Amino acid sequence: MDDEKSRIESEPEVQSFLQSMTHALNNGAQLIIQYRRRIDRDREIKFTNTYTVAKLFPDENPVEALKRELRQLQTENYIRTVKDSRFPKRSEMREFGKVYNDEGVYIKIRAELLTNDGQHSVFVMSFHFAERPFTEESFPYKRK
Repeated sequence: MDDEKSRIESEPEVQSFLQSMTHALNNGAQLIIQYRRRIDRDREIKFTNTYTVAKLFPDENPVEALKRELRQLQTENYIRTVKDSRFPKRSEMREFGKVYNDEGVYIKIRAELLTNDGQHSVFVMSFHFAERPFTEESFPYKRK
């Protein structure tokens, strides 16, 4: 995370982001999934996007499965917002966490409404099993 600056958005800001992303996904947004990441070369395969998506949704189209899963995110899944210093002109990325079959999945996404080509896009940088278990402190808006 050295290249990123993080912050915790307010709950209404997170809700607004989720509503905008869901609207975009429901209205033809392009979903871009980063299947291969440089960091994955030195990572156990279980913690890669490709493995996690195939394991959780083996008989589904990955794009459709991830669209569905992103639409189901809630403010209580929110972890934090990060600025990507590699692409400072791009929108911030949001980190979420969700549990599937007792295993945490780390989700990092960027939603851009009306990109240069006039389309909505949602970029999924991370959708992989979490390397470290989530804690209660991981989620600022988790309901008790």
